[in-house]
Amino acid sequence: MSLFDSSDKYGLVSRALHWLMALGFAWIFFTAALHYFADETPIKDALWPTHPFMGFTVFCLGIIRIVWALLNRSRRPPSLSTMAGLGHSVLYAFMLAIPALALLRTYGADRPFSYLGISLMEPTGQKVQWMIDLAGLLHGELGWILLALVLGHICMVYVHRKASGTTDVLPRML
Repeated sequence: MSLFDSSDKYGLVSRALHWLMALGFAWIFFTAALHYFADETPIKDALWPTHPFMGFTVFCLGIIRIVWALLNRSRRPPSLSTMAGLGHSVLYAFMLAIPALALLRTYGADRPFSYLGISLMEPTGQKVQWMIDLAGLLHGELGWILLALVLGHICMVYVHRKASGTTDVLPRML
C-alpha cells in the first residue's frame, strides 16, 4: 500500500485524512445537533465543550488534506465529472470556511482560544462586533448546509456503487 495516491486509488495518507475527518465531522454534527435539539441538558453540557476542539482539529486536517491533494494532484484518481469535481471543491471550501468563521467569532468576542494546551488567541480587551455578527450569522447555517452536502456525498457514493454503468468509487477510498 502506497502512501501516495495513484490514478486508480487514493494512497494511505489521503484515505487516513478522509476517514479521520469523517469521524471528526460525525462528532461535530452530533454535538451541534445536541446543542440545537437538546440545549440545557446534562449530555449537551458535557459534550458541547468538545465541539470547538474537534472543529479546530478538522480545520487543521482540512489544511493538511488540501496541501496533500495539491502535492498528489497529478497522481490522484480523476473526478468522474465536472459536477463531482465541483462538489468536492465546495466540500473543501466549507471545511475551511466554517471553522475559520468560528475562529473569527472567538477573536471578535475577545475570548481566548487554546488547542492542546497551546494558546492560539489571547484576549485583546476589545470586541469587534462585525466579526461576532458575521460569524454568528453564518457559522451554524453553513454547518447545516455542510451536513446536507456530506449526506449528498454519501448518497452519491451509494449511487455510484449500485447503479449500472457507473464507476464504483468506494474502493478508491477504502
